Amino acid sequence: MPETIVIIDDEPDLLDLLKLILTEKTDYTILTTTDPKQALDWHREHHADVFISDLRMPQMEGIELLKLVKDLDPNTPFIIMTAFGTIESAVEAMRQGAFDYITKPFRKEQILMTINKAFNQRRKSQARA
Repeated sequence: MPETIVIIDDEPDLLDLLKLILTEKTDYTILTTTDPKQALDWHREHHADVFISDLRMPQMEGIELLKLVKDLDPNTPFIIMTAFGTIESAVEAMRQGAFDYITKPFRKEQILMTINKAFNQRRKSQARA
């Protein structure tokens, strides 16, 4: 089964754009949702390899989702993206175990490079296990 990226954001247009970019440039399975709880349920049942989540969402903050994902599997790379980046939120995200913190708008190359690094880290942690 191909490696899976789960993307969570409350903006459907951004989800569509990211899915388009990633399906054109990678072989990963891309799952998108506006519902953080749905992403978490999917992860519990099927297991995702990398998460990308918005920081601010109405149903659940990205940091809260990060903590829940890390409770299930501490080795799952989790990338936070936000249009409201602050030093404080970046520090908190990294302190909670985020792999990276990306501010919107981001360049296509930036997100692809970050995802590639996240998968490399994931593969290394699986090889050690």
